[in-house]
Amino acid sequence: MAAIQTQGCRAAEEYPVQLYTYELFEKVRRTVPLVDAAISKLVRLIGSFRVECADRDMQKRLDAFLEDVPVGLTGQSVYSFIDSYLDSLLVYGNAVGEIVLDREGRYVAGLWNGRITDVAVRAGDSPMTRQYVLRRGEEEILLPYPERILFSALKPPDGGVYGVSLLQGIPVFARILLRIYESVGQNFDRAGNVRYAVTYHPSEDPAEMAYAGERAKQIAKEWSDGMRAAKCGEVRDFVAVGDVGIKVIGADCRMPETEVPVRQLLEQILSKLSVPPFLLGLNWSSTERMSAQQADILTSELEYYRRILEPVISRIARMFLQLNGSQARVKIVWDSINLQDEAELALARLHNAQAMEIESRLG
Repeated sequence: MAAIQTQGCRAAEEYPVQLYTYELFEKVRRTVPLVDAAISKLVRLIGSFRVECADRDMQKRLDAFLEDVPVGLTGQSVYSFIDSYLDSLLVYGNAVGEIVLDREGRYVAGLWNGRITDVAVRAGDSPMTRQYVLRRGEEEILLPYPERILFSALKPPDGGVYGVSLLQGIPVFARILLRIYESVGQNFDRAGNVRYAVTYHPSEDPAEMAYAGERAKQIAKEWSDGMRAAKCGEVRDFVAVGDVGIKVIGADCRMPETEVPVRQLLEQILSKLSVPPFLLGLNWSSTERMSAQQADILTSELEYYRRILEPVISRIARMFLQLNGSQARVKIVWDSINLQDEAELALARLHNAQAMEIESRLG
């Protein structure tokens, strides 16, 4: 069983992510679909990779291990592990996992994605060594095999150990955004659901005024019968004698304009997530050059996340090789992020080759 597999753990003050912060980020992700879509997009856009081993005899065994290694209770393959690991890294600013060995420690039995709120990182005997502490209830357990623990931090401050969540600062704007959407729903409940005001104005004739109450009840009954009949598809005319006024309640009021404030809030959120609007289905007007620049910014962000993940993948591959008697070095080769850039580079090389050939003929 994985050492960091726990249930019902509480985070201590020195732990990287406080429990209320954990719940806050989770709530933002659940309640704002745009945030969840952006994080999911980043995880998928990180792309796939392959691990090249210097020992060619071990390459096939390494590939099979990376494809078939169990991850937790339901996952399989190192790619599934990295997806969950990156998801935790983006949401909480830190990610923790474990390389699980068999009881004898002879082979890698699987990988485990841990919950970052349950684990604290402390300095070891030297400034470059780490100790990992697991909290179970009120008990703190020093994990005995720190070399099996995988830990990453996103943009940690100078001298700090723990990283910063990609969602930091977003809850403020998300709270305002949800308040706007809630008010829009309330306004539609009040004004969008059409209601009528039927007013009877009796004349100054004493005879008519004497029966004003009875006529008002009769008008109300006929109006209610007509509205109920309309629900069943039956059309009834409303006939009344005297001065009767009918108007829609709230027809004179205008709905508050929300397009501008909502867009301003979404711009702030997207600027923090570094995801171009067109990737999330937002049809904001932008030039082709602006879209290309946004794609370049996203590419640089994805390359930064890849640099954080590479040591984690390398440690998993090296431990597998070492347990199989190989000290070979490994290299992580990522798939291209932007195929359009690759096509443009290939076309440029083709044009250069054609130009060199023409120049050699003329020379």
